[in-house]
Amino acid sequence: MAKAALHKIGDIRAKTPDELAALLLELRKEQFNLRFQRATGQNEGLGRVKQARREIARVKTIQGQHKRDAAKSASQA
Repeated sequence: MAKAALHKIGDIRAKTPDELAALLLELRKEQFNLRFQRATGQNEGLGRVKQARREIARVKTIQGQHKRDAAKSASQA
């Protein structure tokens, strides 16, 4: 499996909600594959499990910020 590149926070913030959802799906698939590899004893990259988990958290945080910003601007209008 090819290793995904680390995503910088600025790059994540610049993405649209649809792109964020696609990135989140991709990261969750990668996380599943890494957990599966660990279970089968193929430990390819132990550090990548931690990185994937943190990237998922980053994406979810940005998604939440976008939702809060949209709700705030809708309530002010």
